[in-house]
Amino acid sequence: MSASLKSSLMYEPHFRWRATEISRLEGFSDAVFAFAVTLLVVSLEVPKSFTELIAVMKGFVAFGICFAMLVLVWKEHTVFFRRYGLQTPLIVFLNAVLLFLVLLYVYPLKFLFGFIVGEFSGGYLAIEHSSEPVITQQQIPTLMMMYGLGLAAVYLIFVLMYRHAHGRRKDLELNEVETFITWRSIIDHTAMMCFGLLSSALAITLPLGKAGLSGMVYWLIPVYFTVAGTTFGRRERRMIEGSKAASAKKHA
Repeated sequence: MSASLKSSLMYEPHFRWRATEISRLEGFSDAVFAFAVTLLVVSLEVPKSFTELIAVMKGFVAFGICFAMLVLVWKEHTVFFRRYGLQTPLIVFLNAVLLFLVLLYVYPLKFLFGFIVGEFSGGYLAIEHSSEPVITQQQIPTLMMMYGLGLAAVYLIFVLMYRHAHGRRKDLELNEVETFITWRSIIDHTAMMCFGLLSSALAITLPLGKAGLSGMVYWLIPVYFTVAGTTFGRRERRMIEGSKAASAKKHA
C-alpha cells in the first residue's frame, strides 16, 4: 500500500482498500455533495450593505451544523467506495438514490437547524426576521417527521450498500476481520436508521405541544456508539490478535 494512502485521515490499517483511485462514479458523487453544500449557503449573492452582511453572518452556526452533517454522510460514502471499490448496477442505483436524498433534504435540514439555532439564541442568530411566524405549533410534528424520515432513508441506503458488499465478500476476498467490520457497519447504520424512525414516530404520537421533544432521541446516538464501540471494538481486537498469531504461526 502506498505511503500517501497510509497517511490518509480515513486510512484503516486492518481493512485493505480495494479501490485506490477515484472513479467517475465517486467524482460525480463528490460534485453532487459540493452542490449540496452550496445550497446550504444562506445567500448566493454578495451582501450589498453592512446590514445584509450581518444578516448573512448570523446564519453561520446553523450552516456549520448542516455542513458537519453533510461531511459525515460524505465520509461514510467515501469509506464505502474505498473499502470495496464496487460499481455493480445495484451500487450505482443505490448511490443515485443516496445523492437524490442528499439534495432533497438540504433545505429541510437548513430550515430545521436555522429554526433551532434561532430559538436557542432568542432570535439573535435567526436566519431571517419576519413578522410572520417561522413555523406554527401544528407544523412542528411534520418538520420533525420530515427530518427523521430523511435521516432514516439515507442510512437505509448505506445498510443496503453494505449488505450488498457483505453478500459479495467471497468475490471481494474479505478476510475474517474485514467481514466483521462490514457486518458491524450494517449494524451501526441500521441503528442510525432506527433513531430516525423512532424520532419520526414520536413526532406524530406525542401531544402537539411536546412534538419537539422527539428530537431528544438523537442524544442517544453518542450513547449507542460508545457502547457499540466498546463491545464491537473488543471483539475486533481479539480477531486481529488471533489473525496475527495465526499468520506468525504459519510463517514460523
